[in-house]
Amino acid sequence: MTAPAPAADPTGVFAAVLTPLHDDLAPDHELFARHCRWLLAHGCDGLSILGTTGEANLFSREERIEILDRLVGAGIPAASLIPGTGCCSIPETVALSRHATGRGVAGVLVLPSFYYKGVSDDGLFAAFSEVIERVADARLRVYLYHFPQMTSVPLSRDLIGRLIARYPGTVAGMKDSSGDTAAMIETAAAFPGFRVFAGSDESLLPLLRGGGVGCITAVSNVAAELGAKVLAAHRTGEAKAADTVQARLSAVRRAIAAYPLSAGLKEIMAGHSGVESWRNIRPPLMRLAAAEAAALASALDRLAFAPPPLA
Repeated sequence: MTAPAPAADPTGVFAAVLTPLHDDLAPDHELFARHCRWLLAHGCDGLSILGTTGEANLFSREERIEILDRLVGAGIPAASLIPGTGCCSIPETVALSRHATGRGVAGVLVLPSFYYKGVSDDGLFAAFSEVIERVADARLRVYLYHFPQMTSVPLSRDLIGRLIARYPGTVAGMKDSSGDTAAMIETAAAFPGFRVFAGSDESLLPLLRGGGVGCITAVSNVAAELGAKVLAAHRTGEAKAADTVQARLSAVRRAIAAYPLSAGLKEIMAGHSGVESWRNIRPPLMRLAAAEAAALASALDRLAFAPPPLA
């Protein structure tokens, strides 16, 4: 397959964006757009909507398409977005990826087809290939989503190399949520130009120093400004300052990650904004219990951390 024309080069701090819901658990498109504008104004270089934190696999294909359309219609630049489009079903992944690419997004974040476990690299290669070939759009930029703790379907370095070789320019990068920082650095070193994003805030600075390009993280919903400071200090060669801010960012991450991330972050946003509906979450996920919410708030108070002002 001939390499397509060069695309935009997304780097930096991306939030794995929460999806706010009405009381009937339908997406709250207005609040979603407000949240995304706030994120872009407070440290985010871009937004990865409809991923794990955004409860994507609990939405229908039609809901996911509408969420993207309504967000772009509300003025959020499509070029700032890397939406999740990976499903177990190849036709659904194709439909979502084709639609998002047509809207002009920076790329699509694609999980492997994850229901069947123990599948071979040949099988995974065939599945990703089917998606890319069927979308058949030179603008398509695929970011592989490596999250073996959730999918139980790891993406090996051999598989990544095969995909890059077969679809140069199209297979543009990955989000690595494995938590294995050393492996992320090895992947970045093995494939120059392949954009590796950390899926955990704690890996941001080590990965930047090892050739990665940034992070796509849940905690960036509330702490993107800290990630942006890490990135800025790294880019200007202020190693000590970068270490200091990274330590603070990691402490905030650990405090929040002591609880289920989507529920914990929605609790933080509810408290910060005074909007009760932020606590709404689709089953089987559940909102934090009162005691958990109080403990999380106390942990963040001890760190003297609060999200930036909403105004």
